[in-house]
Amino acid sequence: METANHTPITVETTVNLPIAKVWESWSQPAHITKWNNASPDWHSPYADNDLRKDGRFKTTMAAKDGSVSFDFEGVYTDVKEHELIEYTMGDGRKVKISFSCDGDQTKVTETFDPESTHPVDMQRAGWQAILDNFKTYTEKNF
Repeated sequence: METANHTPITVETTVNLPIAKVWESWSQPAHITKWNNASPDWHSPYADNDLRKDGRFKTTMAAKDGSVSFDFEGVYTDVKEHELIEYTMGDGRKVKISFSCDGDQTKVTETFDPESTHPVDMQRAGWQAILDNFKTYTEKNF
């Protein structure tokens, strides 16, 4: 299993809603805490999001059994409403999220620098699972 890969990883989904609703679900802490988990045994009990260039975000991700938690945080380097979000994570890795709409469908494409601890396939699967939860939550609640 490859863990030293420095090639960015891309995951994507298409949400069957207009961009304004997708953006709202992606950016508001009250929604982030509802969809930001990779599996049912995890959750995000806290989220703070200052979505603007140089703004900061922080989301606590935790096992529901209380055994472990960590903060996922960073600083926004570019934000174009309904189009683009770029940020640098606390460990220096970069993330780019693009939003493209076609009527009542919005494609979300997320590209991120992998970390070196976990296998690339595991990272891709985890980020894709979170994105899939985002799609499911957003389509059900908007």
